Amino acid sequence: MEFLKVDTLETAREKLLESAKNHFIYTETRTLDNTPGCIAAEDVFAIEDVPAFRRSTVDGFAVLAADTAATGDSIPVFLTLKGHVDIGQAATISIGRGECVDVPTGGMVPDGADAVVMVEYTEPFGMDGISISKSAAYGENIVLPGEDTKIGDLLLKRGKRMTPQDIGILAACGVINVLVYVPPKVTIISTGDELVDAAQNQPCAMGKVRDINSHAIAALARKHDFDVLDTSVLPDDEAILTQAIEAAMQASDIVIVSGGSSKGKKDLTRPIFDKVSKLGVYTHGIAIKPGKPTILGYDDTTSTLLVGLPGHPVSAMMVFELLLGWVLQSVTGCRAAFAIPARLSSNIASSPGKLTCWPCQLNHEADGYIAKPIFGKSGLITTLTQADGYFTTPRNIEGLPKGHVVMVNLF
Repeated sequence: MEFLKVDTLETAREKLLESAKNHFIYTETRTLDNTPGCIAAEDVFAIEDVPAFRRSTVDGFAVLAADTAATGDSIPVFLTLKGHVDIGQAATISIGRGECVDVPTGGMVPDGADAVVMVEYTEPFGMDGISISKSAAYGENIVLPGEDTKIGDLLLKRGKRMTPQDIGILAACGVINVLVYVPPKVTIISTGDELVDAAQNQPCAMGKVRDINSHAIAALARKHDFDVLDTSVLPDDEAILTQAIEAAMQASDIVIVSGGSSKGKKDLTRPIFDKVSKLGVYTHGIAIKPGKPTILGYDDTTSTLLVGLPGHPVSAMMVFELLLGWVLQSVTGCRAAFAIPARLSSNIASSPGKLTCWPCQLNHEADGYIAKPIFGKSGLITTLTQADGYFTTPRNIEGLPKGHVVMVNLF
């Protein structure tokens, strides 16, 4: 058996990043209604002040604050009502000492006024008078021009995943088109003579297992904003796999094959990748646990990244997180989720020479979080279903002691 010549995770990422940034990361301009959840591909700046005028935040009366200085429940002030401002209309009147103007919420505050008194603290008085029973401070209940955002303010940073709040501020500033990253198109092929496609609802005969990876990896890809075009479960047949991979390369930016990535008799992924791609495989083996027999290749004719993941579900999903999830975040500038510092609940042994990934549970205690490693085999999906996240241990250590602080990446 031929042994794998492994790359470090850092080296594999550098090669992957080189493929990604020049070939399968695209942008397009979308209208606001088509951008929720998209990743901004450029910084967006305000092109106008919001608001563009002095705006009242309440229904009430625009006044000069000095006219209300000595006002209280038992000592009201009486002002002359000079007029009314309609919502959505410019204020064409102004006020002087002893005068007020009726303004609605969101209405323009007339010239001369420097505060607005809520209508709850006022009463009509006579034919054209208003009684005010509460003093107003200078600027009270008024939003100033540009107080929300000013021309030139950064509204949306490149790499930000767009939220409803982002869309709201862009709409307020009149920005209706945004340049966003297009999710890379992915095809996922799960291989193995032993696999039964769960989607077909077939009986699982002795010696067979239901396929996990086509469903789990597709869900993980969607979580990371990839566009999953197709999934399939295929036997370890070179002709069938070659045909499926070549077809997927015509439509996809990334073709992922889970299984067949090691060096056994039925491990066909590498020879097929080398056959169907012009540049072939540039990484076969990464110094990580789980996930050592990972394959990376590239075809520059179809601009397709070829990824061979281990067949074990835990290995496949962890490698996806560490490579494909990471590369999309790196190229787009999208911020990764915050890692949480936590103390180990027990001693752990590591694998010298390999970066080791540890799924773990997080428990909150009075003095912080505790990370409880989940000890399980890479073929057991429950190793991940029980986990809140994972942490890694470096290649050059043999283990970590109980109480050591690790950084937990949440799933």
